[in-house]
Amino acid sequence: MTKHQKRLSVPNSWPVERKTQTFTVKADAGPHGEDGVPLLIVLRDVLGYVDSRKEARYALNQDQILINGTPESDESRPVGMFDILAFTEREEYYRVFPGEGGRLALTAIDTDAAESKLGKIVGKQHVSGGDVQLTLHDGHTLLVDDASEYAPSDSIVIANEDDEIVAHFEYEEGALVTAVDGQHAGEIGTIDEIQVTASSAPNNVLVEQDGGEGFETIEEYVVVIDENFTSDDEDEEAAPEADAGADIPDEADADETDDEEAGGDDE
Repeated sequence: MTKHQKRLSVPNSWPVERKTQTFTVKADAGPHGEDGVPLLIVLRDVLGYVDSRKEARYALNQDQILINGTPESDESRPVGMFDILAFTEREEYYRVFPGEGGRLALTAIDTDAAESKLGKIVGKQHVSGGDVQLTLHDGHTLLVDDASEYAPSDSIVIANEDDEIVAHFEYEEGALVTAVDGQHAGEIGTIDEIQVTASSAPNNVLVEQDGGEGFETIEEYVVVIDENFTSDDEDEEAAPEADAGADIPDEADADETDDEEAGGDDE
């Protein structure tokens, strides 16, 4: 398997420029599948906290950068939708959220909000011993004693410390949702109607918005959220989004960056 990742072929969710250089860092295996963005890209291209892979490795070795409450030391670790990034020394906390066009962006949150994360239930099955296992959108799994109240497409909020479920939001008409993919990614509204398709085609969801025209998308693209979830986004100052204006290494750094991302160790 190649260690290289060309910028032109990265998923649409990756907040990187595609035509400035040939290569970018490749994400390791981990949560979020192919849509997971390498942590290095977040640290360098989105936040501008480091200028190279070498600097990122040094920063991560200080155990002061946490993802969902756990210190992270791998700069290639995938980061994705609804992950919580904490920079303990700087006392900064961010939630990864889908922005315009489906590109992942960061939203500043407070300390309390950083202690748990939102997850969409995408699977529910019985496992050995009689327990029921819930699978979330990022591959995270957890066992529950009473699974009768949980269903696929519901959302739950779990504590980073012990995986305790602290909130549950049902997928139903009237629920507050955000689109996480498609042309309406990043938009928020309430479900007006769930149109069940009597075939293998996905169900459609009609979403209404205050003061807006609303939109229609498929069931897979919506995630149920809570009003507190949106208030955090609105009240806190947003982090700089890595869109078309993301910081690009200057010419002096370009050679080092290209060598690193094409597989070099820069040691």
